[in-house]
Amino acid sequence: MTENVFSPRPLPWSVRPGARTWRCAPAPAEVRAFHAALPGYSPTPLTELPALAAELGVGRVFVKDESCRLGLPAFKVLGASWAVHRTLAERATGGTEPGPVTLVTATDGNHGRAVARTARLLGQYAHVFVARGVHPQAVAAIAAEQAKITEVTGSYDEAVRLAEQAAAAPDAILVQDMAWPGYERIPGWIVDGYSTLTAEIDEQLTAEGIDAGPDLVCVPVGVGSLAQSVITHYRSRPSGPAPALLSVEPETAACVLASRAAGEPVSVATGHTVMAGLNCGTPSSIAWPYLHGGLDAAVAVSDTDSTRAAATLAALGVPSGPCGAATLAGLRAALTGAGAEKRRAALDIDTTSVIVLLSTEGPAANPHSTTDH
Repeated sequence: MTENVFSPRPLPWSVRPGARTWRCAPAPAEVRAFHAALPGYSPTPLTELPALAAELGVGRVFVKDESCRLGLPAFKVLGASWAVHRTLAERATGGTEPGPVTLVTATDGNHGRAVARTARLLGQYAHVFVARGVHPQAVAAIAAEQAKITEVTGSYDEAVRLAEQAAAAPDAILVQDMAWPGYERIPGWIVDGYSTLTAEIDEQLTAEGIDAGPDLVCVPVGVGSLAQSVITHYRSRPSGPAPALLSVEPETAACVLASRAAGEPVSVATGHTVMAGLNCGTPSSIAWPYLHGGLDAAVAVSDTDSTRAAATLAALGVPSGPCGAATLAGLRAALTGAGAEKRRAALDIDTTSVIVLLSTEGPAANPHSTTDH
C-alpha cells in the first residue's frame, strides 16, 4: 500500500510502509571485478560533510561523488561498459560475423556519452539520439567521442522511440538504459553494471567504522535504472539492517511519483528542467517492480532547490551537477518544513542516523544555468 502525504507546500511525496522487508535477487558478483580491470578504474570518493549533518539534525552525511568516473563526469559508464561487454561477448559466441557494429542509444546527457566512449574504446560505432533540452556543450562532448549525433526536437521518450527504430538496421544494437516489454536484457545488464557503485559504498563506510551500513540512501531517478540497482543492493540481503531508500526526481518529470500513486507504470508529460538527466516521462519496465516494492519514499524537487543544493555541495568541496545535487534537495525537502516530523518517522531518521547521498554527475556533465530554456 502506498500512502500519499502532502504538506501545505505542497510537497510531492509518497511513502510505502513495509518497503524495507521487500526482497529480490542480488546483482552478479563478477561486475565489480570487470570494472576493476578497466584502465583508469578507481573507486569514486565518499565524502563526509558534517555541515550537512548539523543542518539536518542527523548523525553523519556522506556524498558519493561521481563527478569523475573512468574519465567521464557521471556514473553512467559503469552500466554502459558492462552492458556493451556482455552484448559483444554474446554476439561473438553466437557465431555472428566479426566486425564493428553500431551501438545505438537515446540520451538526455550522460548515458549517450558513456555509450559513445565505450564504443570508441572498443573499435565500434555509436549513434546517439539526443533529447530536447540537453546543453550544446554536452552534445559536443558526445560528438567528440566520434559518435553520430541525431538531435531530437521532442522529449526523451521520443528520442528512445527513434533510437529503437534506428537500431533495426543491420549490424546495429540498441543499448538503452530503459526497458519495456520485449526489450529487457540489455537494460538489465546496464542495471547490473551500476552495482559497482554500491559495492564501493559498503567498503568505504566500513573504512569509516560504519559496519552496519547507512540508515538512509537517497538516489536520483530518471527512468529508474540506477534506483533499481540501489534497491537490488540493499534489498537482496537475507538478513541484517536494511536502510530506508528515498528517490528524488524533478517536479516537471515526476513519473515515479505518478506511477506509485496510480499503482502501475504511467507516463507523464515532461517540461524544461536543469536536471536534464532526470527529465524522463516513463519508468523503465524492469525497474517498476523495484520502485513499487522496495522504495520507501519518493519526492520531487524544483529546479530552484536543486540549483541551491548544487551550490551548497560546491561550497563544501563536492562538485555536483543539478541531477547529482537533486538528492540533497530531496533530503532537505523530506527532513525539513511542514510535515517533517511525520516524514522523518516514516524513514526512521533521528539524530544518530547515517545518510548517503548519491551525487551522480559533476558540473561538466550537462552544463546549465538558471536562464537556460
